[in-house]
Amino acid sequence: MSSLSELIVLIRGAGELASGVAHTLTQAHFKVCMTEIAEPQAVRREVAFCEAVFVREKDVEGLVAKLISSHDAIFSTWEENKLPLLIDPETKVKDFLKPDVLVDAIMAKKNLSTKISDAPLVIGLGPDFQAGKDVHSVIETNRGHNLGKVILHGEAEPNTGIPGIIDGVSVERVVRAPGDGRFSTRKKIGDHVQSGDIVAFVDGVPVKSSIGGVIRGLLRDGAIVRKGMKAGDVDPRGIKQHCYTISDKARQIAGGVLEAILMRFNT
Repeated sequence: MSSLSELIVLIRGAGELASGVAHTLTQAHFKVCMTEIAEPQAVRREVAFCEAVFVREKDVEGLVAKLISSHDAIFSTWEENKLPLLIDPETKVKDFLKPDVLVDAIMAKKNLSTKISDAPLVIGLGPDFQAGKDVHSVIETNRGHNLGKVILHGEAEPNTGIPGIIDGVSVERVVRAPGDGRFSTRKKIGDHVQSGDIVAFVDGVPVKSSIGGVIRGLLRDGAIVRKGMKAGDVDPRGIKQHCYTISDKARQIAGGVLEAILMRFNT
């Protein structure tokens, strides 16, 4: 590698936080490629590049991710100034691409298979990665004082299972599936709701919002859900534009990833 602009970054996952990282690194002129599963279930779909799995291309704040089916198409997609996205749950593309950086942004709350030997720099987002053992660096993903911090020794804070507070609201803003079944939407992202409004159904059982606000995230119509699974996100601030822009949390985490990369390569 003769310059930072030639650095190749492979990101596992293409959900909301992964997409914020991909957007920031692409804006910083790194060559970024993403991998996803065949049926991603992102809630904040308007700011998640994984939507390209369903619609072929997804624009997030001016950057377009393009679903591709071959490793060779990565390079032509970069030439189009687009972000290549592969359905590749096992991240087999890493053996072809030989990335300088691998970022595990799956946000599974546990390490699914990422190893410190996967790339010269391996970065894990959130809990269950141990810096110096599983990965080189861990980025804190819990809201609070340490959000976005680069951890070089040890682990991120454990998953609390409690959503972050937005405008004084935490648990109540998350819409959850009342049971197992097929999710059928009644509303769409960007719609305003009041407390008690029906947002969707799961096999005929209504899914209601606990608060008033704007629907910032919602699973795709027809998704298969499990009881208690996060199916939507209502923002009590009620600002529709927030539904279509990268969150402060995602930007802060992306900044941590960028810092970790510069710490390693900008010497």
